[in-house]
Amino acid sequence: MHNLKPITALGGATAQVDRFDGLMISENPDRALVSMTAREGQGDAVRDKAWPFLKVDLPDVGKSMMGTEYSAFWIGPESWMIDAPYAGNADLAKQVKLAVGDTASVVEQTDGWCRFDLSGVAEIAALQRLCNADAAQMDVGDVTRTQIHHLGCFLWCQDGGFAVIGPRSSAKSLHHALTTAAKSVC
Repeated sequence: MHNLKPITALGGATAQVDRFDGLMISENPDRALVSMTAREGQGDAVRDKAWPFLKVDLPDVGKSMMGTEYSAFWIGPESWMIDAPYAGNADLAKQVKLAVGDTASVVEQTDGWCRFDLSGVAEIAALQRLCNADAAQMDVGDVTRTQIHHLGCFLWCQDGGFAVIGPRSSAKSLHHALTTAAKSVC
């Protein structure tokens, strides 16, 4: 019998936290992610059906909506990423699909992405070295797709910092870019 143990995107048993003078970079493996795309002509129906489950409206271009348990951010025309704590939501795709039915295509994304949370006074300076997104002008709830270290990532401005969501298969490369930028500004 296999004795499998979950590991983080960086290969650890627990999330890695890197502290610098003025910046903290925290690996955040405890999030469930699901993409949801409205089927043709079903945008309004998806919004109507998703709200009772998510308790947040589906956001417009470049925005997110953050609720008590569920959050959603825009990823494309009539497409959103749904974010929730992994605990209690390991089957998030199934839950979302039950809520929206045939109005949307729902795809499990949790293991396809990794997330690093940046917080501290040096977060903007580090992000300015990493990507062309104007992090200094982003307000809480803004989300953009950008390149960080040649990787397509989401940059999500949240209360108290930024979340960088990138491809899990390149987690170590993304982490290296984040810590290198941190060292250059701290």
